[in-house]
Amino acid sequence: MPHQQLAAVMRAEAEAAVFSGAFLVTNTALPAVTGAFGYANKADVTPNRADTRFGIASGCKLFTAIAVCQLVEQGKLSLVDKVMDVLDRTVFPQFSPYFTVHQLLTHSAGIPDYFDEETMEDFAELWTTRPMYLLRGPRNFVPMFCELPMISEPGTRFRYNNAGYILLGLLVEKLSGLTFTDYVEQQIFAACGMNDSGYFALDALPGNTAQGYIVKEDGTHTTNIYSIPVKGGADGGAFVTAPDMLLLWEGLLQHRLLGPEMTALLLTPHIHEDKDDYYGYGVWITKRDSGVYKYHVMGYDPGVSFHSAHYPASGTTAVVLCNESRGAYRMQQAVENWLNSGREG
Repeated sequence: MPHQQLAAVMRAEAEAAVFSGAFLVTNTALPAVTGAFGYANKADVTPNRADTRFGIASGCKLFTAIAVCQLVEQGKLSLVDKVMDVLDRTVFPQFSPYFTVHQLLTHSAGIPDYFDEETMEDFAELWTTRPMYLLRGPRNFVPMFCELPMISEPGTRFRYNNAGYILLGLLVEKLSGLTFTDYVEQQIFAACGMNDSGYFALDALPGNTAQGYIVKEDGTHTTNIYSIPVKGGADGGAFVTAPDMLLLWEGLLQHRLLGPEMTALLLTPHIHEDKDDYYGYGVWITKRDSGVYKYHVMGYDPGVSFHSAHYPASGTTAVVLCNESRGAYRMQQAVENWLNSGREG
């Protein structure tokens, strides 16, 4: 049976990679394939489970994009609005007054980033001078980039930008009257039935939540509690389970979060990144033969790796959650190799 073949492939890949995490693969024509390996808490030897919560780092930029698009549908915001007309521009003295909501969503606004992935490598180095335990909401990040100069003219190029999503979080807070995390949990997670997911602080994690681990070259490890912000927000850091992430895809694609027109706009390849890869609103889009091969999200932090994708041609959705800095990509590639071999049907 095809699903048994996939289960065997995923199990063999997980064992070969010493994978620590959980995965879930569904297909419209096949039973779900799920598995969990490694430990949620290495000290207590607590195993990861199929329903363990894992951090997903930047994977939740999609949630931010959905929140912004909901506000657009409600008439509280326009995609062509100039962001500095809505926020307090005196806080950002060197920012252009002309970049738009659309440009923030597509990483093309040209604003500076507090962590520039084109020039910086170690996310943990940010917290050597700024205590990570103080970063509990979008406003706490603003001093890290608000006085920096623009890096390019708005709309001229794609440049992945975490600070841009911080600004989107500020828009959500100002226009909704809620904290960003409350908005997402109430208007997105609850709407999808994602009852086990949330923006949990590292110093107050609920039960059945995986610790993130940084594995050193000699095989020893430390947790990531001093290497990432204490609480996630608009640019990343939510905790989800594999079944809940599947519910997110279903809620989005079945128009329970946004209407058909806005959903199509979110999933439009607005800007070219590299080769066959494009970016929509909070989601990566890979094209093949002039059509969409996959919609996907991913996230990497110290102690976190995450990939999730929907493949429209086959109706397959995959979620890979990992509580180490590497591991999710290899498991996701195993799914794609299986799909490309034609064995799913």
